[in-house]
Amino acid sequence: MDHGLFGPQSVTWRVMGEPVQFVGGFRALLMQGLHPRAMRGLVQNSALLDPDEAWARFWRTTEFVRVRTYGTTAEAGKAGARVRKIHARLTAHDPDTGEDFRLDDPDALRWVHVGEVDSYLTVARRAGVRLSAEDADRFVAEQRRSATLVGLAEDDVPGSVAEMRAYIEARRPGLYLVPEAAHPLLLSLNAPVPARLAALKPAVPLITLLAFATLPRWARRLYRLPATPLEDVWAGVALKALYHGTRVIPEGLRYSPDARRAWKLMSAA
Repeated sequence: MDHGLFGPQSVTWRVMGEPVQFVGGFRALLMQGLHPRAMRGLVQNSALLDPDEAWARFWRTTEFVRVRTYGTTAEAGKAGARVRKIHARLTAHDPDTGEDFRLDDPDALRWVHVGEVDSYLTVARRAGVRLSAEDADRFVAEQRRSATLVGLAEDDVPGSVAEMRAYIEARRPGLYLVPEAAHPLLLSLNAPVPARLAALKPAVPLITLLAFATLPRWARRLYRLPATPLEDVWAGVALKALYHGTRVIPEGLRYSPDARRAWKLMSAA
């Protein structure tokens, strides 16, 4: 049976199916937002303040993550080819250098990949998902397969937690929030939610606040937000409460259809 890039023996299936990863997804966007070219590519090619377009893009990204995680090899490959095609034909301008660049700029793609992997792993571990140090390394290594879908080689991205931390530390001097981008926290307080999703509007600022609090302190400082141990403690308590709170919900309601299928396969394995 074709289980795609991962499968029932993978750590990825254990990490990605949990509902708490909704916070991980928002955190990944915040990490992406600190890379100047990644953020400028987004700002200059997205109508972020248009509710329909902004949420359509969000759901497209969510669908891509779903397919690469649970889809067959062919489905994941098709989704990756679509993303690479879009990135290859879109450009943005970097006022720092005066250069135009394509959205498939390898440095930006690498940062976005690492921001995602770090975010999903951080949220899972701090929420209380049972992962050993070896599991964490396996998750990072497995996610190298995801990197190939956007046009990177597996060796282009970190393969362990230590390599990932070293990469992030090395990139820190070049990170900042570009002045032309709206602050995501301010944007979330008046989130442009389409009418059909109005029920989500009250939750968006809370999820954004929690995602911010899970960032490392240096990243919160770049967003000009408080960066003290208090936010760290609150984030840990909130994530654990969210994770354990969702676990009282019956599995049929708690997990998506793909995650339920994955759990059955993992149990059988």
